[in-house]
Amino acid sequence: KRLASGSADKTIKLWDTVTGRELLTLKGHSGGVWSVACSPDGKRLASGGADKTIKIWDATTGKELFTLKGHLYAVNSVAFSPAGKRLASGSADNTIKLWDAVTGKELLALKGHSHEVLSVAFLPDGKRLISGSLDKTIKLWDTVTGKDLLTLKWSSHGVHSIAFSPDGKRLASASGDGTIDLWDAVTGREALTLKGHSGSVYHLAFSPDGNRLASGGKDK
Repeated sequence: KRLASGSADKTIKLWDTVTGRELLTLKGHSGGVWSVACSPDGKRLASGGADKTIKIWDATTGKELFTLKGHLYAVNSVAFSPAGKRLASGSADNTIKLWDAVTGKELLALKGHSHEVLSVAFLPDGKRLISGSLDKTIKLWDTVTGKDLLTLKWSSHGVHSIAFSPDGKRLASASGDGTIDLWDAVTGREALTLKGHSGSVYHLAFSPDGNRLASGGKDK
């Protein structure tokens, strides 16, 4: 019933999705907010931005709970684990960091991408993580050991957004060339290419039943 949005104006807004009414405005970042994620229980909100930080907020009151620091450049993407106990962040410093979402402690730094990490997402089991980068690859990681398990090579464009279907069987990835690819998450094989956007696709989201996929892009 609520939606969170981050903006270049350095704020996060919470909205009532039934009425369209603005509920809260969260202020604290000193740069644009590039990514927001809600915890599975709906009680907390994470935000990452141009100021190189991640902030955790109380989604009911709008109070800032704590700030995570460690990335060298902008934080492009944040994602809660399915249990809500961990948080992943992808950055323009080419790394992914895993954090304890309760204490704010940094748990792991995942290194392997050679360019900005634009998107991160946990698999439904919470034990693995995927990342998409401007280095034209998608990587699968073990979130316990930090090991790089699989790399999917892209074509001539970077990977702007990634999303897993709720059952964990399909992976969607969006590219700078306006296409969206669907992959078999078990074998890593490309299953389908969706075409229709006339510019870069910046964000993807599966419906809760996994039967629909929404995409947003530069073509408005």
